[in-house]
Amino acid sequence: MSPSDAASRSLPADDPLRRLLHDEVHARPTARIRLPALVVFVAVANEDVSREQECEHLRRLPGQQGLQPQDLQGHFLRLRMPGYTLKWERHTEFTRYSLVQPLPEGATLGARDPELLSQIVLPSDWLAGIPGRTFAAIKLAMLHGDLAEPQATLDMARTWLGEHTVVGSIMGNQAHSMVVTDFMLRDSGFERMLVVAPPSTTETRAGRISQRVLEIETYRLMALRGLPVVKELGPFLADSERRLADITAQLESKTTSDEDLLETLVSLAAGIERVTAEHAYRFSATRAYDALVGQRIAELREQPIPGTQTIGEFMQRRLSPAMATVAATAQRLASLSERVNRASSLLRTRVDIATEGQNRQLLEKLTRGQELQLRLQSTVEGLSIAAISYYVVSLLLYLGKAGKAAGLPIHPELAAGALIPLVLWAVWRTTRKIHEKLHAGS
Repeated sequence: MSPSDAASRSLPADDPLRRLLHDEVHARPTARIRLPALVVFVAVANEDVSREQECEHLRRLPGQQGLQPQDLQGHFLRLRMPGYTLKWERHTEFTRYSLVQPLPEGATLGARDPELLSQIVLPSDWLAGIPGRTFAAIKLAMLHGDLAEPQATLDMARTWLGEHTVVGSIMGNQAHSMVVTDFMLRDSGFERMLVVAPPSTTETRAGRISQRVLEIETYRLMALRGLPVVKELGPFLADSERRLADITAQLESKTTSDEDLLETLVSLAAGIERVTAEHAYRFSATRAYDALVGQRIAELREQPIPGTQTIGEFMQRRLSPAMATVAATAQRLASLSERVNRASSLLRTRVDIATEGQNRQLLEKLTRGQELQLRLQSTVEGLSIAAISYYVVSLLLYLGKAGKAAGLPIHPELAAGALIPLVLWAVWRTTRKIHEKLHAGS
């Protein structure tokens, strides 16, 4: 057992995610490219495309019939075949295929717009059969050249690209390579990029250069996927803002019932929340992709060639306005949602105030009713005292008459009349004591 093994055995049990997270840094190793080389890059949107479909397509390559879907679980796969390699990478929204093969003869730096598509070593129609929808396709030629005269090399690169207006720069603090492109989408469906590097360029550096320039274009196009969404949302946002302004005006003028306003406001809020749920991911993804573009451009450490835009300058002028538009629309949607919430709060406040007024009126009516009930109860109690006293006096009168009939020397009517005040007081006093007991018990 080696010392390192002994040390590992002395550690606590591994966290279930330790190995996965540790190996993530090695998940997509940089390719090693020997110049001169041709890199054919295709990125497709993988929505509704399964790994099984992608595995089935990769099995069409020579010698890959034994490939299984579990071989694609790591999101990265490099297939080495005689004379070329193919790299498969699956991301959240897209899948990338990168073919690296020797640069065809006749496509050197002195060539004029060389034809490359027929020189691809992949089986016929293999590229066309990739499952998914293409959103980026690039033919990147990487060849040797002299950087001592960058203007002369740039002129040859312009000829190689077909005499279009180009964007290019010297890369690296020590000028290790030159990248030139025209960002033109050709009839073949591909863009073209050209990297010129001295013969001393290592295979690892060439791989890093190709990865950076290809990722810049990939992430640029992914970032721009938010722009059509913004254009589509423009009329909706304008209409929603107008409706909200109308609702606010009606709130101020009190010309519409609260029920109608609430129904309109709920409908508006529901529409805004639906749009937010549908496009929030697109807006956040756009921000993330734009940040990646800026990061990859910074890694190029560009040095300008006189009279030619650098890639960073091109992106600043062409991509930044689109990104600013997407960011402004996202902020506009968020602001609209907040304003709808404030309008809802105002309406709820108005409804609460109206409800409190109705409750106050109801309490006043109940209070008046209770007062009347108390007055009526007092009146009834007075009548009850008189009635009870009447019955008690009547009983005393009958009792006196019975005594007189029995021979007692009494006058029933006079006795009953004399007892009336005493009876009234006794009945009233008894009623008061009953009230006092009831109040004490409550």
